[in-house]
Amino acid sequence: MHALLERFFPERRVFLRSDKDTRFIRLRPHVQLIAFGGSTLIVAWAIIATAILLMDSIGAGNFREQAKRDQRVYEARLNHLAQQRDARAEDAMAAQARFNASLEQISRMQSQLLASETRRRELETGIEVIQTALRRTMKERDTARIAENELRLALSETPGSGLPGDSDGASDNAVDMLATVLSETAAERDRIMAEARDALEQADEMAFQIRWMQDQNDQIFRQLEEAMTVSVKPLDKMFRSAGMNPDSIINQVRRGYSGQGGPLTPLSFSTKGEEPSPDAMRANRILNQMDRLNLYRIAAEKAPFAIPVKKAYRFTSGFGYRRDPKTGGRRLHQGVDFAGPIGTPLHATADGVVTHAGWSSGYGRLVKIQHEFGIETRYAHMSKIRVKSGQRVSRGDRIGDMGSSGRVTGPHLHYEVRVGGKAVNPMIYIKAANDVF
Repeated sequence: MHALLERFFPERRVFLRSDKDTRFIRLRPHVQLIAFGGSTLIVAWAIIATAILLMDSIGAGNFREQAKRDQRVYEARLNHLAQQRDARAEDAMAAQARFNASLEQISRMQSQLLASETRRRELETGIEVIQTALRRTMKERDTARIAENELRLALSETPGSGLPGDSDGASDNAVDMLATVLSETAAERDRIMAEARDALEQADEMAFQIRWMQDQNDQIFRQLEEAMTVSVKPLDKMFRSAGMNPDSIINQVRRGYSGQGGPLTPLSFSTKGEEPSPDAMRANRILNQMDRLNLYRIAAEKAPFAIPVKKAYRFTSGFGYRRDPKTGGRRLHQGVDFAGPIGTPLHATADGVVTHAGWSSGYGRLVKIQHEFGIETRYAHMSKIRVKSGQRVSRGDRIGDMGSSGRVTGPHLHYEVRVGGKAVNPMIYIKAANDVF
């Protein structure tokens, strides 16, 4: 081995001379081999490291450019979403205005319907009275005609009767009396016939008024049915889109509002034991729809069909698995994040009772609100809490301010919706209400 190395690395001596002495260092072949190998490794490492640094610098530049492009695309997307949100907000306000106008129109139409129903019944009663008077008048007319005929017959038989004891003066008196009776009977007959004609004319006029009232009622019914269809169907669709059974929701609300005499008292037209008329059945259907609409309105206030942030915000994270911004690992994000300035007002998304208002590990300053139907909402990372545990709140009430308390990377609101203790996507409720509110 030494002889082989001598061929490539012959032994060398390095002389070190001083003023008084001369020394040398012997470089054996294996020492030269080690030195050459070490130098080669150092040079190779330097070359590779330089190449890696150059590639990393070039890649970092490309990555920064890509990040800037992604940021511009993201910002453009956010601006587009903000515009869509503003448009949806305007549409929601317009829909709410239309909804309120429809309710006002329904209230007016209901009053007109009740008034027209009362008027129709009065007209029917008047017609019955007129018909009774007409039948009595016709009966009296027939009686008067019979009496007239009997008197005429008696008058015609009187001059030739030849009764004893009669005189010409008595006959004249009898004729005058019969003439007077006939004249009164004729006048009574004419009066009765005139009253009968008047009664017939009034009956025709009242029948015309009844037909006109029926046409007007039919028009009011159609408008009410259209208004109820426009008002009830979007609410029904909203609850179904949120995965809530409308019938179960309505039954639960009705149980909670079962007091009689209030706005939720079921209304219906009495039939007094008779077979209900088509108009009565139609009116009862509309009143039932109005009752359902009112129950829907109450249920909508008790479910989180709203956005907790009403001022400008950025939607920064959705519901589902994502990369943890702190640890870098993959974990389930159980809510949605709305980013905005510290101090942005936060509002309750539905009526309910505050069950927690204080510090919670990871959540920071946290507010929990328990709603109807087993729904709970959570508002985390607040800078300030404005409610207390046990306090009852309504939709839109300010419950706190946006902040960065707890486990966060910046100021934002972490908003959760839980049904039966299980986290669900809050956007299901927010999107379901876009077509209504």
